Amino acid sequence: MNTAKSVLRSAKNFTFGFTDMQIKTREATSNDPGGPTTHAMNEIASATFDELKFREVMSILRKRLNDHGKNWRHVYKSLLIIDYCIQFGSERVIDYALTNIQLIKTLKEFQYTDTQGRDHGAAVRQKSRELTALLLDMDQLNAVAGANRDNGRFNRQRNSDTWSNGGGGGLRRSIS
Repeated sequence: MNTAKSVLRSAKNFTFGFTDMQIKTREATSNDPGGPTTHAMNEIASATFDELKFREVMSILRKRLNDHGKNWRHVYKSLLIIDYCIQFGSERVIDYALTNIQLIKTLKEFQYTDTQGRDHGAAVRQKSRELTALLLDMDQLNAVAGANRDNGRFNRQRNSDTWSNGGGGGLRRSIS
């Protein structure tokens, strides 16, 4: 990252009073080329186990998911981090993603083509499709999240009221 961008980012972080975790999340979802590092994603996923830090992370990710156009990397990297946090973070991430699935689903229509005709929106659309499919497939969601967490800690039931009103997978039908 060049010095001017670094100074501008630091000034924004100070001006808006971002916490350390919000700054880490902003850096991981920056518009710079290259994806978020595994180290950064691990830190963010670990932070989701703390209620306050979870809210801080999700507030930045939600803002980033609402970006558009030339800020397509903000959106794409946020989807990557949400996917990673579903696998390695707190169960709250899954609850948050399911609650906000409509936002993730709308990104299947994301458009951005640069001045040279490259369709950068394709990466966002593909990741949105993958993440939406994962969130709507409870068996796959349990397998992915459960495989990467301590045994027994992530053990959602298909009929849990957390997933639907009245149990029995009703959430899946109501949000499709």
